[in-house]
Amino acid sequence: VQLQASGGGLVQAGGSLRLSCAASGLTFSYYHMGWFRQAPGKEREFVGAVTWSSGNTCYVDSSAKGRFTISRDNAKNTVYLQMNSLKPEDTAVYYCAVGPSGRSLAAVQLYWGQGTQVTVSS
Repeated sequence: VQLQASGGGLVQAGGSLRLSCAASGLTFSYYHMGWFRQAPGKEREFVGAVTWSSGNTCYVDSSAKGRFTISRDNAKNTVYLQMNSLKPEDTAVYYCAVGPSGRSLAAVQLYWGQGTQVTVSS
């Protein structure tokens, strides 16, 4: 299984970025897909996920609500993280992850992507 994340970069506060994560080597539609992030000196935290069946999204980080959207395209085996109104505190390495359909992605992750750096300047 391979997860290839892309789309990170440097953006000014208030700007937008869209991250992509392309999966291969698994039946994509059977798994939860989502994103985590890790800021310097901090633990990795769950950003959100899209479930395998209904396409619902969920967020744990309240600061992401209304700004970040997660979606998936099963035909392309790709999950997206659309980030709008970015803030300097969103600066982190963002990782995509895959989890089993029967468990919360926040709790159980089977595979990880390599991470992509997002830097938001003030």
